[in-house]
Amino acid sequence: MPIVICEKCGTKNRVDATPHIGRIAKCGKCGAALPAASADFDKPLIVTDQSFPQEILNTKGVVLLDCWAPWCGPCRMIGPIMEQLAAESQGRYRVAKLNVDDNPRTASQFQIQSIPTMLIFKDGKLVDRLIGAQPKPAIVSRLAAHAS
Repeated sequence: MPIVICEKCGTKNRVDATPHIGRIAKCGKCGAALPAASADFDKPLIVTDQSFPQEILNTKGVVLLDCWAPWCGPCRMIGPIMEQLAAESQGRYRVAKLNVDDNPRTASQFQIQSIPTMLIFKDGKLVDRLIGAQPKPAIVSRLAAHAS
């Protein structure tokens, strides 16, 4: 775990480096927010079978989960769109990626039969599903319907 020094009181704090939606690291001594350790929303979060419950199901807010595989051509076409959406999110939603080959339990749980599949979760509940390579405006439209 990285150590972050509080700008207010100078206390050294150990901070979980994994970004979490809605959680901001705070100083253990004075309670001030540690901005350098805040959730990193500008890049997709990599999710695994083990981290899925904590990162998606137990999270407040909207999460776009890209279910993909490295050998899938359409998945590779959507990859840059996911990067752009993450960079543009400004904390309104979170973009995450799940490699279905490495994480079969979660893929099976949500019946991922075709990739790419994008799942939209709101407050831990599945609210929408997009199957196949979609243009960015279509993804943004579906995401906006739930992120408002």
